Amino acid sequence: MSDLWANKRAEARRKAAPLAVRMRPATLDEVAGQGHILGEGKLLRRMLQADSITSLILHGPPGTGKTTLARLIATSTERHFVAENAASVGVKRIREIIDDSVRRVEAGSSRSILFLDEIHRFTKAQQDVLLGDVERGLVTLIGATTENPLFACNAALVSRSTLFRLEPLSEDDIKLVLKRAIEDEERGFGALGLDVKDEALQVWAIKSDGDARRALTALEVAVLSSANQKETLVIDRAVAEESIQQKAAVYADDEHYDSASALIKSVRGSDPDAAVYWIARMLEGGEDPRFIARRLGILASEDIGNADPNAITMAASAWTLIERIGMPEARITLGQLATYLALAPKSNAAYAAINAAQQDVREGRTIPVPMHLRDPNTSPIADDTGKGQKMRDRRKANADERYQYSHNESDSITGQDYLGVDKTYYEPKEHGYEKVHRERLEEIKKLRESKREQSDP
Repeated sequence: MSDLWANKRAEARRKAAPLAVRMRPATLDEVAGQGHILGEGKLLRRMLQADSITSLILHGPPGTGKTTLARLIATSTERHFVAENAASVGVKRIREIIDDSVRRVEAGSSRSILFLDEIHRFTKAQQDVLLGDVERGLVTLIGATTENPLFACNAALVSRSTLFRLEPLSEDDIKLVLKRAIEDEERGFGALGLDVKDEALQVWAIKSDGDARRALTALEVAVLSSANQKETLVIDRAVAEESIQQKAAVYADDEHYDSASALIKSVRGSDPDAAVYWIARMLEGGEDPRFIARRLGILASEDIGNADPNAITMAASAWTLIERIGMPEARITLGQLATYLALAPKSNAAYAAINAAQQDVREGRTIPVPMHLRDPNTSPIADDTGKGQKMRDRRKANADERYQYSHNESDSITGQDYLGVDKTYYEPKEHGYEKVHRERLEEIKKLRESKREQSDP
């Protein structure tokens, strides 16, 4: 009798659950998308087939099936499943779960899977309690997070886990999930005989942004809000648009880094259309426009440099203007800056030069400052007045040892050595304004070599 009532209560809870919960996949084969980890021969499927599941961290955007996958892993491996939220679970509860899992192992039963949602909220105390037993395999941890665990989770926890990223579902995957819900008579709306137009499915597939939960919720809203469900319910584009309304921007911490990377690579690759899209994506996600201006300012030196000297001036001006006007008008300035930088000629010669010089300073032998380049107060041959009085007072110094004042030359070029070793760091490219730099550098080298030959006895 108790089992009968328990089954009835479970059935009542199932019926009361939202469509997105009722339609959770019951088997791994029902999981939409994620072929990169669950496809034939892929790592997670191989681990399941070999029953060699270790602790995992599942990360990815909302609605990609992290919780569902954790439950399916527990079912597939026939392990006891315990679900908690890392933001609210306490040390006492963690100890209880570990102790129960240890008893199961000692009794010859399967160990427990502890599923922790929002695992990036794990405290140091919780980690200290759990890490030892996770490492010994007495409890299997599966964490879920919308953040990038390499940035958001403790390094000790990450090092003991296998990371799997769940990707947003494709439009076809979303349509498959929706059609399954429309046709399933037990869990979905199959008994209602819905007439859902292809254009409605397309709206949900696009606006859900790869979030299956959002798409299913929109379908449920469209069905349950219908005034007349006695006749065949027709869901067209207008109904679908109304049910899902404004698309919410997906912008977790990893999106912050990924979008910034995409912006920089698009500008570096001279694609203004991609650049303004990624800026729009970042702004809609709530990104600080000053952060975008800062990244573009760095790019102006690193990737454009002297190929277009105006780029760094544009970046500095835009940053100042953005600080003063704020949003929403700052988006216009960012758009102008990004398109200018994207179309500017590119060169990383200055960036490469300073990097190479720093590497030599760190790893090579330190080059002493030549005597003729030192401060005149410490070196008698370093007179920088242009008059040469100190030098005339030092009869023993050779002419090639003196500091040669550039403005005494008609072309302001001397045969002086300014480094003491033969080394080239700055190599201008042959396009943009750096072409002028390259020609000028070659001219200077020829003049300097000529004057050295003239002074060589």
